[in-house]
Amino acid sequence: MNKKPKSGTNQAVVLDLDAVIATVDAEKPQVLLVSADGSDARPSLPSGPFDPEGDRTMEEGLRRWVEEQTGLTVGFVEQLYTFGDLFRDPDALAGGPRSISVGYVALIRQSAAKRPAGSDWFDWYRLFPWEDWRNGRPAVLNEVLKPKISSWIDEADNAKAKRARRGRADVAFGFSDAGWDADRVLERYELLYEAGLVAETVIDGRIKTRQNQSDAHAWTGLPLHQDHRRILATALGRLRGKIRYRPVIFEVMPIEFTLLQLQRAVEALTGAPLHKQNFRRLVAAEGLVEPTGRVSSETGGRPAELFSFRPDVVRERPAPGVRMPRGRRTK
Repeated sequence: MNKKPKSGTNQAVVLDLDAVIATVDAEKPQVLLVSADGSDARPSLPSGPFDPEGDRTMEEGLRRWVEEQTGLTVGFVEQLYTFGDLFRDPDALAGGPRSISVGYVALIRQSAAKRPAGSDWFDWYRLFPWEDWRNGRPAVLNEVLKPKISSWIDEADNAKAKRARRGRADVAFGFSDAGWDADRVLERYELLYEAGLVAETVIDGRIKTRQNQSDAHAWTGLPLHQDHRRILATALGRLRGKIRYRPVIFEVMPIEFTLLQLQRAVEALTGAPLHKQNFRRLVAAEGLVEPTGRVSSETGGRPAELFSFRPDVVRERPAPGVRMPRGRRTK
């Protein structure tokens, strides 16, 4: 799409605040999506306008309208990125305003998670099925993505372009000896978008669909409104990296939890299986939790000891997080 506004045209700009509101429930990483409205059948992230007169900061504006529109009071909030690609909103092609969005990730405890009218909680891996390695290498990687990406590489115009595409794929998807890096969520999504292997590429008019691509769309997750899946990919990659050096995982945990519940929540967001005893030694060594003196009888077996987050760790350590390795071999 190479169309550009006419030179000298004063195109209006609208500024929205998009919220990736995430939690973990029953070992599932979940994100709140708003039901489709109008001609666009794709769900979207909760979104609200920035009020330059009433909002002292963008974050305050985000917290205000999230509570007003959804009834949710978010805890941890962090700005992700500013998304402002030309024609990210198709209405701009017809002379409408240019859409700029500031994306945020916000975390809440599942106990505080409501289901606002017109919204629902979605398993994150319905949107990114290739990111869930908890039960081993996802089938979609070998059965669909690797051969389709290989075809995309071969379609490049020349040898130099082929090498560039192959290098990007090797790094993003771990096809090389370096292995899979869980944090590269955005790189993987953007490569799939460019290769026409996610439905948004066709919906956005970037390419015409072909059988080679449409077959893949059934495997590559739920498409979202505009570039909202790109915003989600940015958020998931940010959270995966941040878990290692900030105690953000406790923002989605109950006030009291078992160590197994904590492990399952970390596994849910990182998409990686963890060794039970190694995980417990790591959490103990980092001083992240403290026993409450109580036990849970909801484990279905022997009562399990309950723990809570130990806030003093933030003062004691410069980077208090769950220090897991970033990647793994994929062959």
